[in-house]
Amino acid sequence: MTKPRSIIPGFCVWAALFAIAWCEAKPVLAGPPLHEAIDHWIDAPADNPKRPASDDAEFARRLYLDLAGRIPSRDELVAFLEDKTPGKRAQLIDQLLADEGYARRMTELFNNMLLERRGDDPHWTAFLRTAFQKNTPWDKFSLAILNPDADDAEGRGAAFFMTSRLVSRGAMAPVDKPGLTRDLGRMFAGVDLQCAQCHDHVSVDDYLQSDFQGLHVAVENLTVRRDVEFPAVSEGLVKAKSEFMSVFTQVSMTTGPRPPGGEEIAIPEFAKGEEYLVPPDRKKRLPGVPRFSPLQELARGLANRDNQMFRRNIVNRLWFTMMGRGLVEPLDLMHSDNPPSHPELLELLASDFAEHDFDMKYLLREIALSNAYQRTSRIDSQTSASGRSYAAANEKRMSAEQLFWSAAIAVGALEPAKAIAQQQAEQARPPADEPPEVELPSTDPVVRLDALERFVQRTSVLASLRRDFVNAFANPATEPEIDFEPSVQGALYLMHDERWLGLLQPQPGNLIDRLLTLEKEKAAEELYLSLFSRRPTAEEQTEAVAWLTQQSPDNTPEQRAAALADIAWAMLSSSEFVINH
Repeated sequence: MTKPRSIIPGFCVWAALFAIAWCEAKPVLAGPPLHEAIDHWIDAPADNPKRPASDDAEFARRLYLDLAGRIPSRDELVAFLEDKTPGKRAQLIDQLLADEGYARRMTELFNNMLLERRGDDPHWTAFLRTAFQKNTPWDKFSLAILNPDADDAEGRGAAFFMTSRLVSRGAMAPVDKPGLTRDLGRMFAGVDLQCAQCHDHVSVDDYLQSDFQGLHVAVENLTVRRDVEFPAVSEGLVKAKSEFMSVFTQVSMTTGPRPPGGEEIAIPEFAKGEEYLVPPDRKKRLPGVPRFSPLQELARGLANRDNQMFRRNIVNRLWFTMMGRGLVEPLDLMHSDNPPSHPELLELLASDFAEHDFDMKYLLREIALSNAYQRTSRIDSQTSASGRSYAAANEKRMSAEQLFWSAAIAVGALEPAKAIAQQQAEQARPPADEPPEVELPSTDPVVRLDALERFVQRTSVLASLRRDFVNAFANPATEPEIDFEPSVQGALYLMHDERWLGLLQPQPGNLIDRLLTLEKEKAAEELYLSLFSRRPTAEEQTEAVAWLTQQSPDNTPEQRAAALADIAWAMLSSSEFVINH
């Protein structure tokens, strides 16, 4: 996965790396592994004591959530805890990056990041899924979104990034081209130019009105295509620079297309009748293909290794995903008055990522291998309270999707559903020479998650539960999901949704059903392994046993089931479960 590097010990190596990182034209050619460089720069402040490494249980839970989008199952966790193999953490990192669950996790992550809950589209989902299954480099991934090709069967869904901002559901849907302009800057360059639309930004000197307008030129002539299957966009002719005026200075200005971090692009002139590569055809509703494409120029100028803003933005976002806090925050406010917490590290990550051909798996692996990532999140009085220091692992918000998958695995929700599907499959089993209509989940842990995902999609109860889970715990559309924000809606859902509460009743093979067969002490331990991905402390186990004893005086199955369900509900509703720590 990684390119070979020569090892040159000593501080001079770090200094050399830093110097090279600042030199735009010279890539990083050699040096220690990136994860060691990460630890060097994070550990550099000597007056900032760092917390020790996490134990195996804490590490496994965090890694599964980050790379698989779910907590480990009870069996996966125990197998990892009992594994005495040296280097088992690195092995688990590689295993999860190679698992099909990685593509599902990253599809959900980037769908939320790039669309911010603006809707769903099967072509968009297929584009994301395919890109992450193939580990498409970030620059090519971005090119597909910035200049979508309706004739590319595999990548045409990328157009939904733009169409989701150009149309909305309903006949009177708004067309939000300024919003699209803003989001192109935010998502691909780490700059929010919204407040520079009508004048230079009043508080950020780096953000000029010409920056917004230069980017806006590339999208102001976009329309949604109606001659091909949705989603697809077309461009109108751009013959001259765009004129704009500051509401403050009233001075007229002009600009051609200009990507953030790039130069203004000259607009070519064509003789009348020569403007199109493919002329429009009204009868066929064909919009035509102009010879000059601002979108194509935008994509070339923005999504390339020489664009520092493009490189910094994505490594900062991936760093945020793994570390719980960006080197620059807010993620879309990169400017000279908002410097990164570790500027040398940001430059090194950006340069190294480009040198490794924008390989996202490579960067995620290196971050996960670092001591900074593997630190415990448990703090003490000596630990800096600021997440900027990375002295301890930062707590991270779990997405609605992560919550659904984790809760479903924790309570064994998929076990009874699997039994029902097996029964349905038996009843509807086709002749031996035809494929079955219902694909059952595999018992192979390597492919189990992806199979479970397909299983949920084909099981109406779980599919609706997943949809309701997302509706209850996701942010409203257009709001980035960054911080943990408990909501009344989410609390009410956990308290009253009958289907969710039904999963805490004993059903064949689920968590409560399994615990009913165990002694109280063992049942308490299994609760913690299944829900909190760790073993209980002695005090916690004593308290759990005392509760089970108190709530089941006659020790009937009904009393014990109710007591176990109460504990499980309380644990699932706790901050320890709903936060990635």
